Amino acid sequence: MGRRAICYLTKALIRDGLLTLAGNDVAVVDTDRSRFAAPLGFKRLRLTLAYDGRPWRGWQSMPHGETIQDALHEAFEKVAGVPVRTFGSGRTDAGVHALAQVAHADVPETAALSMESWANALNACLPSSIRVREVIEPERTFHARFDARGKTYRYRIWRHRVMNPFEVGRAWQVYGRLDEASLRNAAAFLVGTHDFARLSANRAGEKEAERRQDPLNTTRTIQRVEIFGIDSDVMELEFEGDGFLYKMVRLLTGSLMHVARGKEDLAWFRDLLERPREEPKSHLAAPADGLYLVEVKYA
Repeated sequence: MGRRAICYLTKALIRDGLLTLAGNDVAVVDTDRSRFAAPLGFKRLRLTLAYDGRPWRGWQSMPHGETIQDALHEAFEKVAGVPVRTFGSGRTDAGVHALAQVAHADVPETAALSMESWANALNACLPSSIRVREVIEPERTFHARFDARGKTYRYRIWRHRVMNPFEVGRAWQVYGRLDEASLRNAAAFLVGTHDFARLSANRAGEKEAERRQDPLNTTRTIQRVEIFGIDSDVMELEFEGDGFLYKMVRLLTGSLMHVARGKEDLAWFRDLLERPREEPKSHLAAPADGLYLVEVKYA
């Protein structure tokens, strides 16, 4: 295992509460997850959700509402009769879709509904663009975010000269010749542990210089990148990794397509990975329209 991979693994363990820092030392801490447990008198629900991201300003709750999490909170309060807070596996941005987002919530044990009834009741209260696919009762300490071990994202690209009106907001139209060999070679560079500082973005209020100070902040491992249907109307890029930074999949997709269209060569793309502290970073983010959260992986 390389030095970069070891550094990232260490940070992941710290993030998950399995290691702690004391000065310059790293120590194993108590792995008791009871601090994440559902409170007494409540039971934990694990939800798998699908949503069309087009009408929403992303997953994360905001003061003005209009997010998927806000709609879910409203539905839970109608069903449970009390405010219920949900925790997602991570954020999706405005316009991004999900086939299997995972969230958890704690509900009063007095709400005597079966898991199937919870799903049905929530769906009856949710807009049609958000569906609860499944509700199960996990261990009381299950945490949708902290227990996640990886994610799979898919990006859909419409390749035909004429945009299908039923794909508007669901795929990115890229018409014209693509260099398949260059696309596949560039995608192969991504597999492994890399510092993705130049292929990710800072969130609002986050300074780019601060984000880049510690390489552990921007290092991730990608296990798989696959390309499907390059000669069909819809091409798909699928990315599987242990985690993804803000706008990372969209920047990976936009940069890969830039190479495939002959706008830059493989050396340019490889330099984004091999010299992460350099400038400029890629600003070639593909639109949110074509991005789908496909799966959240747990142990």
